[in-house]
Amino acid sequence: MDEDRNMTEKQTEDLDLIRGTLVRGIGGFYTIRDENLREYTVRCKKKFRHERITPMVGDEVLFSPGQGEEHGWLEQILPRSTECLRPPVANVTRLVIVIAPVPKPDMILVDRQISRANSQGMDVLVVVTKHDLDPELPKQIETEYRTAGIPVISVSAKDGTGLETLRKTLADRKLSCFTGQSGAGKSTLLNALLGLELETGDISRKIERGKNTTRHTELIEKNGIRVMDTAGFNLLEAEKELDPASLKDRYPEFEPYEGKCRFDACLHDREPGCAVEEAANKGEISPERLKRYRILLAEAREIWRGRYD
Repeated sequence: MDEDRNMTEKQTEDLDLIRGTLVRGIGGFYTIRDENLREYTVRCKKKFRHERITPMVGDEVLFSPGQGEEHGWLEQILPRSTECLRPPVANVTRLVIVIAPVPKPDMILVDRQISRANSQGMDVLVVVTKHDLDPELPKQIETEYRTAGIPVISVSAKDGTGLETLRKTLADRKLSCFTGQSGAGKSTLLNALLGLELETGDISRKIERGKNTTRHTELIEKNGIRVMDTAGFNLLEAEKELDPASLKDRYPEFEPYEGKCRFDACLHDREPGCAVEEAANKGEISPERLKRYRILLAEAREIWRGRYD
C-alpha cells in the first residue's frame, strides 16, 4: 500500500513543520508551495476525513515533507479568510470579473457576484475584454460602477491594450480569482497576462457561449501575481440566510444616502421619498445598478420566505 511505503502519520508528529500554500489537488494528492516557491507532494492525514474537513486550493497549511521521493503529510489547515465551495477554493481576496461584448454580458450575474464578493470582504475588479468588438462597452461599464468604487480595466489579449495596467494592478500578491461567463476570454487573458499556455475554447456561433476549458483548480504565481485558474468559479450558491434587508449594505454607492430616505426602514424599492431612487434619477448613481438591485432584492425575499421549506 502507498501508506505502508511512506512515513506513517504517527512518525511525522515530531518533525518540524513547513508552512506553505496548497496550489493543486488531484486524485487525493496535494501540491504545496513554500515561501521559496519549492513544491512538495503530500497526502491528507485521516483526521481530516474524520472531521469532514476538505483541503482547498489557496489554503495556508502546515505540512511535513516526505523523504526522497516519498510523499509528505498535510498536518494542519490554518484559518481561512474566505472560502467558496464550487470549486473549493480558499483565501481569495480579490474577484476579477471578466466580461466581453460576445457573449452578451449578463449584468445580473455580474452584480450577484459582486454582492457575494462584498459580503466576504473581497475586493472586486471588472475587466472588459475584446473591446475592439464594441468600443463603447468599457465606457458603459465604467460609468455604471464608478460610484460603487469598483475599478474597470479594458484589455485586449489580441493587441496587448491594457495588459500592462492589469499586470501592475494584480502584482500586489493578493490572491485573485477570475470568473465570468463561458467564452468571455478568461483563459486567453491569463495566457496573455502571464505567458501561460492554458487551453482555450471557441465561441459557439449558435448560442454565443464558450466551452469551459479549465478542468481542475490551480494556483498560478508569477512576478507577484497570484491567480486561481478554476473551472467555473462560483459565488452564486443560494444564500438562504441572507436577510433581504441587509442586501442594500452590499452596495457602497447607496451609503451616502442612508438615513436620508423618508422611512428609516427604506429598502430603496420604490418607497415614497427614497433618497437612493432620487439619486438615480439625477444620475448621481447608476439607474441600471438600482434596477438590478431590485431584481436581486426580489430574489432574496423569495428565498428568505422559503428558507425553512
